[in-house]
Amino acid sequence: MHCTAFRRLAHKTQVFVAFEGDLFRTRLTHSLEVAQIGRSIARTLALNEDLVEAIALAHDLGHTPFGHAGGDALDQCMSEHGGFEHNLQTLRVVDALEQRYPEFDGLNLSFETREGVLKHCTRRRAERLHQGGAADVARRFLDGTQPSLEAQLCNLADEIAYAAHDVDDGVRSGLLDPAAMGDVSLLARHRAETLARHPQLAHAGDRRLLAETLRRMLSAQVRDVVDATAAALALHAPADVDEVRRMPALVGFSAGLRAEATELKRFLFASLYRHPTVTQTTDRAKAVVRALFAAYVAAPAELPREHRAAYERRGPRALADYIAGMTDRFAAREYTRLHGAPAFEPDR
Repeated sequence: MHCTAFRRLAHKTQVFVAFEGDLFRTRLTHSLEVAQIGRSIARTLALNEDLVEAIALAHDLGHTPFGHAGGDALDQCMSEHGGFEHNLQTLRVVDALEQRYPEFDGLNLSFETREGVLKHCTRRRAERLHQGGAADVARRFLDGTQPSLEAQLCNLADEIAYAAHDVDDGVRSGLLDPAAMGDVSLLARHRAETLARHPQLAHAGDRRLLAETLRRMLSAQVRDVVDATAAALALHAPADVDEVRRMPALVGFSAGLRAEATELKRFLFASLYRHPTVTQTTDRAKAVVRALFAAYVAAPAELPREHRAAYERRGPRALADYIAGMTDRFAAREYTRLHGAPAFEPDR
């Protein structure tokens, strides 16, 4: 929580670009929500609560400005130089890029925490990691084994958190119509329960109705994960963490709630993440990131001294590190400085 990369998350996009509204979630508030959900489940299941919190708080440190759009654009820019992936970048942040100690780079995190933040990794990239000094955390992607129960839990807490708060932000933005959510069973069921218990909330536009619906939905998901995971642990009875790694994933939803969570995710993709207003902004965000990368390649003197020296030593990877570390507003300012035009339309 004390590192520079964590503070920058306050000004990095979750769904809506950070300067589009003061009340929308950012990567920082998202990380705090993931940690809260993860801790609640870990405490109930008697898992390592501190480890869950550490993974949850660190899991998005490698995200670029403008969310996944910025990451996709940076991956394109780095296509001939190993590509870019925000999970791998998170590992770079905690292993090398943070400079807080006199004798070593990085944050000196445990293997279990570092393993947990590396949520996804292709085999090709795992092979590169294995050859490049991170063989310990790359091994499971080559062996096809599972991470710790705490890492599995953080993956699920991430999904639970963003589904709920993206609904909230989507309604707040006006892009999601609450009436259209009646076909999404997970939302519809808890909305009906809320209205049955609090019929006074039936009048349109009452934010208490949405807040209570989402609260009930989150609580039901947490209870389901606890029950389903406890049943899986009782069935498989792993003796130690090594056995956990050789088993199927043990932390998860029941089959019924998994189907409902998948339905909600599809709804959000169709109705929010691919909404024309969102895609218009994300398309522009991609163009901004590509333009920044091209400008620094063409004129390295525009880089700050420290990053210019890193570029001379490590080439394009140093540019990716620099751009990935930018906040939304800093990237927008840099674009304006380098190109003499606003990064986004003034009314954005």
